[in-house]
Order: sequence, then structure tokens, then C-alpha cells
Amino acid sequence: MSAASGPGGGSAATAADMVPALQAALAAEHAAVYGYGVLGARLRGAQRQNARDVWDAHRAKRDRLSSFIITQKADPVAAAAAYRLPIRPTTTTSAVQLAAALEDHVLAAYLGLAGVADPKVRRFAAQGMQEAINRSVRWLGSAPTSAFPGMSKSAVSPAP
Repeated sequence: MSAASGPGGGSAATAADMVPALQAALAAEHAAVYGYGVLGARLRGAQRQNARDVWDAHRAKRDRLSSFIITQKADPVAAAAAYRLPIRPTTTTSAVQLAAALEDHVLAAYLGLAGVADPKVRRFAAQGMQEAINRSVRWLGSAPTSAFPGMSKSAVSPAP
């Protein structure tokens, strides 16, 4: 088995392969930070405080991802000035739906990191996915309709 080969005989992702996955996760965190900043204005009381706490958590994840990227001798992707949000938060209900959608997007981005060679990054990705699905469920008050929200059905269906 070569050094690039994984335990199942398949190729493990190389460090160069890891950077695009890190950048995708970072871009999702940038969008989440932006989105929570927008949706927080539509929330009050405990929901607003929860959104603020989650906003801080996404900022911390964003900073950690930037550190991982810098360690790989690459420049972290910059945040956009604005993002097209999947839901326009005009009410408390739509703000909550946007929060759940942002978490689903973050979860899907972390899926791309789950198979990288670095165990520290894989652990970080697994934790990020778990946190995102937990937040999505808390926002919606119900379980997701798919096993991996944000991931296409063809990606989770067994190949014929």
C-alpha cells in the first residue's frame, strides 16, 4: 500500500486536495456569519440571543478554518461584501427558516472535509457537521427530512 493509499485501498486526499475543501467550508462560514447578522434583526429575546451565540460560533469556526488554510501555505478566501440568501428574513418565521438553511449549507460544506487525510481536520469537520445539524434541528424544532441536509439525493443513494 502506498503512502497516499487509504486503509481501504483507495487514495487518501492529499494536502493539496485539502485546501479547496477548506476554502469551501470557509466560504460557507462566511455566508453563515453574514446571514446570522441579517436574520438577527428579525428575532427577539431568547431567539435573538441564540442567534448571537451561533453567530459567534460561526465566527470562531471561520477563524479556525482560516488558520488551517494558512498552515497549508494558502490564502484564505475572503468574505463577500454581501450574499444572496436562500430565504429573505422578513418575519421571525422566515428568519428561523433562514437560520436552518444556513446550517444545512454549512453542514454540506463540512462534508467535503470529512475525507481529508489530516485527522485533526477530519475531527473538526465531523464536529462542524454535528453542530450544524443540531442547530438546524433546534431552529426548526424537528428532525431534518434527509440524512444529510444540503447534499443531493444522488450523492447519498447507493450506486447501481
